[in-house]
Amino acid sequence: MTKLLTLKHWQLFGLMIGVMLISSFFDIATSQIAWAISMLLFVAVYFGWFWAMGINLYHKLPPNTNMNLSRFKLFLFIPVVYIAIISFIFGGISVGTQGDSTGGYSAIIVPIHLFSMFCIFWCLAFVAKSLKAIKLQRPVTFSDYAGEFFLIWFFPIGVWIIQPRINKIFDSTVSADNNQILDNNTQ
Repeated sequence: MTKLLTLKHWQLFGLMIGVMLISSFFDIATSQIAWAISMLLFVAVYFGWFWAMGINLYHKLPPNTNMNLSRFKLFLFIPVVYIAIISFIFGGISVGTQGDSTGGYSAIIVPIHLFSMFCIFWCLAFVAKSLKAIKLQRPVTFSDYAGEFFLIWFFPIGVWIIQPRINKIFDSTVSADNNQILDNNTQ
């Protein structure tokens, strides 16, 4: 997953959007099963990027920053499972039924969907807050990281701005680690 943090912004964008565009271009999106598979691939890359950012940025936070990594992992897991289940349910139901394919699922889906959205926004805030706290090297408030939050939320645009920042954080770490190794070897 850390490979996602070293990709260039255009590579990450292409990886996220490429699956959806290819399925639309070849008109496979009309097949519900193909749609479900392309959705799962997109979700894997998108939430994999979140996972990689959240886990790796957490380890670079300043010592006085208090953030809950376990909650981040749980709140990221919930929407992934929810989207996977919904993709399979609606991919399978739509193929085999006529008319309304949702049936009586609405009473169950709406609250779970709302909670899943809450989890996604919480994870957005976690990653944005981590990114800004690393940059400022201090605890931050929402007004400090609001820009990063909205850039990550509107990812097709935000990935072009956020990913170079991520690249810089992890490229400088690699060069700093290499310099430290070289310094230790010369002593």
